[in-house]
Amino acid sequence: MTSVPDHARRVAATAEAFEASMARFLWRVERASDADAERVPPDGGWSVAGIAWHVAVTNEQFAALVDGSVPLANPPEPDFRETPFFEITALVPGKLEAPDKLHPPEGVTKGEALARARASQARLSKALRDMPESRGLWSVRSILGQVTLYQVAEWATVHVARHNAQAKRLIYNSQ
Repeated sequence: MTSVPDHARRVAATAEAFEASMARFLWRVERASDADAERVPPDGGWSVAGIAWHVAVTNEQFAALVDGSVPLANPPEPDFRETPFFEITALVPGKLEAPDKLHPPEGVTKGEALARARASQARLSKALRDMPESRGLWSVRSILGQVTLYQVAEWATVHVARHNAQAKRLIYNSQ
């Protein structure tokens, strides 16, 4: 198990990384024109606003796991050893298909997506910073395999960064 000082450092570092990743992502989306943000790529996929919506609803799901409002996480077994997150992410294919419930609605606007993304950032940041030491190593089965709640927070950061790069490509290609 982690010690309280280790927990506090891990939670603070993870929350700060998530908040920094979200700040970069929100900055990018905010600076795109409404037309560029809402344009669906000609070859299909999500608009930049759609990506922001997806990031928001995914953050909401992560927050619900971390704060326990969706009680899917379980306490660790006595012999549990956390798999390093870099080993988990090394197994992730280049493209993951998000479940339908995490897809944006058709025609989502930049304003709607940004509002939801900002709210989701606040909710997940609070859930991370308020996570008690006793819950950090609780785990949940996910599309990445078994991950701890600490790793859910790390995943959130990586997820936002991945979609920030996607949004950057879409904005650049629309100009």
